[in-house]
Amino acid sequence: MLNKAVLAEALVVFGIVLLVHAVVWDRFSWCAVALAVQAFYVQFKWDRLLQLGGAVFQFRTAANSGLLPASMVTPLLGIVMKERCKAAGTVYFERFGIVVASTGMLVALFLSVIAVGITKPVPTNTCVLTGVAGSVIIYTMKHSLTVSEVIEVLEVLLIFVYLSMILLYLLPRCFTPGEALLVLGAVSFVLNQLIKRSLNVVEGRGDPIDFFLLVAVVGIVLLGLFFTVLFLFLDSGTWISSLFFHMMTAVLGLGVVMPWLYRVIQRNPLLWLLQFLFQTQTRVYLLLYWTCLAASACGVVFYQNAKISSGCKKHQASTITRKYFHFIVVATYVPGLVFDRQLLHVAAALCLAVFIFLEYIRYFRIKPFGQTLRQLLSLFLDERDSGPLILTHIYLLLGMSLPVWLFPRSCAPKGALSRAGALVPYSGVLAVGVGDTIASVFGSTMGEIKWPGTKKTFEGTMTAIFAQVIAVALILIFDSSVNLNSSYAWILASISLVSLLEAYTTQIDNLLLPLYLQIMFMA
Repeated sequence: MLNKAVLAEALVVFGIVLLVHAVVWDRFSWCAVALAVQAFYVQFKWDRLLQLGGAVFQFRTAANSGLLPASMVTPLLGIVMKERCKAAGTVYFERFGIVVASTGMLVALFLSVIAVGITKPVPTNTCVLTGVAGSVIIYTMKHSLTVSEVIEVLEVLLIFVYLSMILLYLLPRCFTPGEALLVLGAVSFVLNQLIKRSLNVVEGRGDPIDFFLLVAVVGIVLLGLFFTVLFLFLDSGTWISSLFFHMMTAVLGLGVVMPWLYRVIQRNPLLWLLQFLFQTQTRVYLLLYWTCLAASACGVVFYQNAKISSGCKKHQASTITRKYFHFIVVATYVPGLVFDRQLLHVAAALCLAVFIFLEYIRYFRIKPFGQTLRQLLSLFLDERDSGPLILTHIYLLLGMSLPVWLFPRSCAPKGALSRAGALVPYSGVLAVGVGDTIASVFGSTMGEIKWPGTKKTFEGTMTAIFAQVIAVALILIFDSSVNLNSSYAWILASISLVSLLEAYTTQIDNLLLPLYLQIMFMA
């Protein structure tokens, strides 16, 4: 029997796909629709493999495979980016959008082929659908991509294959197949982009802010891979191993990451960063304000742990307590979006690197803080942190930051042409900071009518939609750069669909919801 929640989630995703292509219809639209149909069928094969324990790697068990919603994110994002940049006359990013869409389709198709290949007996109908979808996608790519772009797509696929084999083996139960597709596909694409740009550096070309993000992400991931392999042979909890960890971090940071960053931005990275951070008085005030918010977040963590140590019987933080961090993140991002988006772009990249580095220290039990971090963060675990890594806070940061990072500034619509596209940088704030938070708080405290097949409530979803509409009105008041130009019906439809997706999805909503809302706003 088919799961009602999975079917409802699929209907919402199909609704988003069809709405986007009602506005943006071209040759890639046929590919996206074909990919969605075959991903819907293959998703049930993945779910069956997970239930029977037939998957090659260990995936997160408290959720379905999530293949359909994850498969559509990157292709849709590339398609709407292509149309936005085409309208803005930015040929480079128009071609970049085509590469993003093609890469997303090919990687998702590869994951579907894997599921079909290991399913016994071989599902004939699903094989036919996968073959038809693959034929449509490859035919379209053949007539849309140049030879260099085809090579680039295949490079990302190759990196994805090797990265998946390594990380899914080393980190069991950290991802569902859909989450692995999103996260590892993104890391593979970023790594390929950084290698490509490093080999084709032209002085004065490219924004140092974008290069800083690429190097920060790739550098911290490679650092983790290095120590993961190293500590397979060493006990990471000793003082000698901890000292070696800190020394090698300094060596790799100063000897690899810094020269790499120097090569791509053509200036001293540390001097550039200091000049950038303290360039204006507004930036200094924002940094001081963010420091106070970070201190308050740390205070919440220490206070909740002190309550447990004093004899409180409750060993897990409540939903409201966990959502307090969402409110802090909203208070962090909104001033940055209003006053200085470039500073927010760089600060979010720095914060991501710090979060991942602290997770390395916790995971490897690096002295002197590793065990302390384990004790402090264990209070805030939920069912999504079933693997060895704690990723929910990193997903929250990514969900808020991706809309700021992903949309090319040169393609941003201006003035009366902006419409819903002006809200793209606010997608994370609206979907996660406001919508998900309000839905969880009101749903858990006052919700009575549950959506079929889920624990989420009708009252929580409706309250979330209303709260996001109010938030859009406040953005219009306080951010003079936002001009919606009568696109209110589209905004309401976008918010409603994404809120319904939040009610039915079992994937990491902090990561999935902002991306879908961004796609809808960009369309």
